Amino acid sequence: MRIETIKLENYRNYESLELELDPGTNLFYGDNAQGKTNILESVYLCGTTKSHRGSKDREMIRFGQEEAHIRMETVRKEIPCRVDMHLKKNRAKGIAVNGVPIHKASELIGLGNFVFFSPEDLNIIKNGPSERRRFLDMELCQLSRVYVHNLINYNRVLMQRNRLLKDISFHPEYRDTLDIWDEQMASYGISLIRSRDDFIRELNGIIFPIHERLSGGREELTLLYEKNVSEQDFREQLAGSREKDIRMRVTHIGPHRDDILFQIGGVDIRRFGSQGQQRTAALSLKLAEIDLVREKSKDTPVLLLDDVLSELDANRQRYLLESISRIQTLLTGTGIEEFVENRFPIHRLFYVEAGKVTRQK
Repeated sequence: MRIETIKLENYRNYESLELELDPGTNLFYGDNAQGKTNILESVYLCGTTKSHRGSKDREMIRFGQEEAHIRMETVRKEIPCRVDMHLKKNRAKGIAVNGVPIHKASELIGLGNFVFFSPEDLNIIKNGPSERRRFLDMELCQLSRVYVHNLINYNRVLMQRNRLLKDISFHPEYRDTLDIWDEQMASYGISLIRSRDDFIRELNGIIFPIHERLSGGREELTLLYEKNVSEQDFREQLAGSREKDIRMRVTHIGPHRDDILFQIGGVDIRRFGSQGQQRTAALSLKLAEIDLVREKSKDTPVLLLDDVLSELDANRQRYLLESISRIQTLLTGTGIEEFVENRFPIHRLFYVEAGKVTRQK
């Protein structure tokens, strides 16, 4: 897959912008806070309906405007596609594919895949479990419509159940209605657990040799899926936790409390690993993500790198650049020195300043 053009209107600090991208490496450089990351965010948003920052639609609309528009033209397996997205301050976003409106985010699945890598991702291992669950969900949602369906419904049921738990304190007669929500929660939750289990197992097979090479053969990285509850025990444990849930007014059992364990030599590097080990593992995770997407979708994803090179040492920079040489990449940086030093080709060069983009190559 490749992006041919991206067009922005009233998006973040861009009044109007239209870019033609190269199938190879596209570098956006300039000082900080000029709008480089906004371009990458717009691509990811148009491809997934989600901001990598977790921003709300109204936060991405240019100050003083009521709407923003993104248009992205892509080619996948030689089939062209156009995605239009309208962001609105007080209403749900509108999305159209080839001029035909769509109503579910899952309808974008299969049109393309995007891997976003930012400096924040280097902290995914030492940050809290919610960051690692978000990684699981964002990737699986790009690969499976079924997962999107189950995740949306699980979160809806979880929200309703938590609301009911609060209401039971004032209306004890509502207690019996928990059975209805528990059955739905177990049904959707078990499906999520199975999908995550398969994903981590496949990811393990890919990440092991990547990390081994990145660490110079000194370390062996293993991922373990830390389930809050197994699929076999879900219903039983949910029922067993009911009194506690009512007392605490929140649901304690389910995949919304899952985590991923990163181990090197049996040691949990989330707690006991050095910063270097954590960063190397995070880089391995992102590179493995690229390979897994390529394997599952039978296509090459678009890679979005937001000022990551400045956070890596020379060895990791070199490995990353070698790994992305045959992938369409949009990346940002304050300069081009790292690419010159690594003799890495830049196919298209853009200078970004105060919401204006000038092509220099």
